[in-house]
Amino acid sequence: MKKKIGILFGGKSGEHEVSIQSALNIFEALDRDKYVPFLIGVDKEGNFRFLSGSSHIVNRDDPKRIAISDEAPIVQPIKGENSTLCFFYNESGSFVEEVDFVFPIIHGNSGEDGCLQGFLKWLEVPFAGASILGSSIGMDKDVAKRLLKEAGVEVCKFFAFSKGECERGEYLKFVDKLGYPIFVKPASTGSSLGISKVKNQQELQRAVERALSFDKKVILEEAVIGRELECAVLGNDEVLASCLGEIIPKHEFYSYDAKYVDPDGAELIAPAELPAEIEEKMKEIAVKTFKVLECEGMARVDFFLTKDGKIFVNEINTLPGFTKISMYPRLWQISGISYNELLDKLIELGFQRYENEKKLKTTAEF
Repeated sequence: MKKKIGILFGGKSGEHEVSIQSALNIFEALDRDKYVPFLIGVDKEGNFRFLSGSSHIVNRDDPKRIAISDEAPIVQPIKGENSTLCFFYNESGSFVEEVDFVFPIIHGNSGEDGCLQGFLKWLEVPFAGASILGSSIGMDKDVAKRLLKEAGVEVCKFFAFSKGECERGEYLKFVDKLGYPIFVKPASTGSSLGISKVKNQQELQRAVERALSFDKKVILEEAVIGRELECAVLGNDEVLASCLGEIIPKHEFYSYDAKYVDPDGAELIAPAELPAEIEEKMKEIAVKTFKVLECEGMARVDFFLTKDGKIFVNEINTLPGFTKISMYPRLWQISGISYNELLDKLIELGFQRYENEKKLKTTAEF
């Protein structure tokens, strides 16, 4: 019997448009002999909308204006029978559809930070990707870097500050320890949103204010000079790492526009040209990073590789993009797992975790 797959996308974060592109690719790629896919969009006001196929996506060819149509009906998600997620029309209360599995592809805040994963667990519906803990750790660059350092994984030198500390200028005393240029980052955004590369103190204050417009915590990070490399990771208990891919930005750095708006914003080289021993070491570090940060299902681990052979983990992305140019599915295709097979595997891993968690006791023994 075919599984009904709900592709949950959109959301209220700045990565809304990227999420729509990812969802459309997944919707079109899912094997119709195995699955019945449904598009469930979350608009920028937080309303769930049930789409009649891709016809309710407007401006599909414009990465800045792509959107969920207001004509898609608003629905309410509730817990169904036998671990299914049901949807009802809000205005009439009539039944719409039920799904057996959710593929969450809401990038950014409330989508890959554990909020959505907690909601899906509350509804007892299986879903793809990391669960609550791995999602929340992976989203917070400060917490993730501290855990990696504790585990002996090299990360760039950084300092994190709360909004209050930033407003009091307490970060200024650490600038000399980093040296210019410095990256200023919101601690918990994806797709390089709110990130600035600053070269002097005149640019620093403006960059901190920009980062604070996205998050209540800011990271100052040294600018490591090196190659930017990425590795795709897949699995639950048994974890696989793909070949490495290289990003060569044509902007100042690999910004949001370079990733998703400017078609010539970066050159993507996959597989990357690396000595075999360096590639194997990076794959080992990618798997270790995945496990240290309590990830499941999928993640993309981003690295810097310096000229003298030092490897730094930059960050992990627990809900990587699935657009036509996204590195995560591309690396797996080169490593021998097609886009369709990758989706099959992620659905299988989600069901596997769900079944394992069902076996755990939830009541006290007396």
